[in-house]
Amino acid sequence: QVQLVESRGGLVQTGGSLRLSCAASGRTFSRYSMGWFRQAQGKEREFVASINWSGVGTSYTVSYADSVKGRFTISRDNTKNTVYLQMNSLKPEDTAVYYCAASDRVPSTRRDYDYWGQGTQVTVSS
Repeated sequence: QVQLVESRGGLVQTGGSLRLSCAASGRTFSRYSMGWFRQAQGKEREFVASINWSGVGTSYTVSYADSVKGRFTISRDNTKNTVYLQMNSLKPEDTAVYYCAASDRVPSTRRDYDYWGQGTQVTVSS
């Protein structure tokens, strides 16, 4: 079992920055693929970014949704069992509840993630 605890989100102005973190329990964090998703009110949960274990050592593959490329950065610190999402140049359309998720394999879809955090609200004011 893996438990995920996200940091508090917040309210930020358009163009501002915010960093989310997600702390994971478990002793094999380095072998988990980690992802960030978000769900805006009235919409389906959507992929934001992922950092997937390659299956070898500490090699990872990073992916982003087109809507956040160049603005968001996902990273991880295996010594702290934590994954981060640095969000820059925020826009009102980034407003959503953000969730981190973990998978013990290379996930292809949202359903491949086995563990989810509780979600944290990010609101970007115009």
